[in-house]
Amino acid sequence: MAFYYLDSSALVKRYIGETGSAWVLSLFDPRLNNDVLIAAITGVEIIAAITRRARGRSISTTDATAVCVQLKSDLQSDYQVVELTESIINSAIKLAETYALRGYDAVQLATGCAINDLCTVNSLPPVTFVSADNELNAAAASEGLIVENPNNYP
Repeated sequence: MAFYYLDSSALVKRYIGETGSAWVLSLFDPRLNNDVLIAAITGVEIIAAITRRARGRSISTTDATAVCVQLKSDLQSDYQVVELTESIINSAIKLAETYALRGYDAVQLATGCAINDLCTVNSLPPVTFVSADNELNAAAASEGLIVENPNNYP
């Protein structure tokens, strides 16, 4: 068993075929018994990305609707959704200042760090922070997280 924290740039690859999609899909192999964690805002970010792609006509409206329905279903069963707390928000503010991250990237990193801290305190394996954003991954590595970029797995 392993713990994976996926930001929206990584998780969207489960729903839209692109570089790294096969690797992200492999994390959900039931034989591996992985725990996949996401921040509560991740669903919003993915729905926004999908609907923007449909508006820009890079995917069909029909496909976008199907993906959004599937994501909403998966949010109920496939992920451990981490609610945003005051502590996570305060940490995100510090991370945004330290690394000049975009707002939600700072929240994603703060959430990943909070999960990793919980793993450490409870003598569990560390979380692997999964993101397709190189800038965010560099900040995560600087914070001591194990980092994977699904774009490294074509």
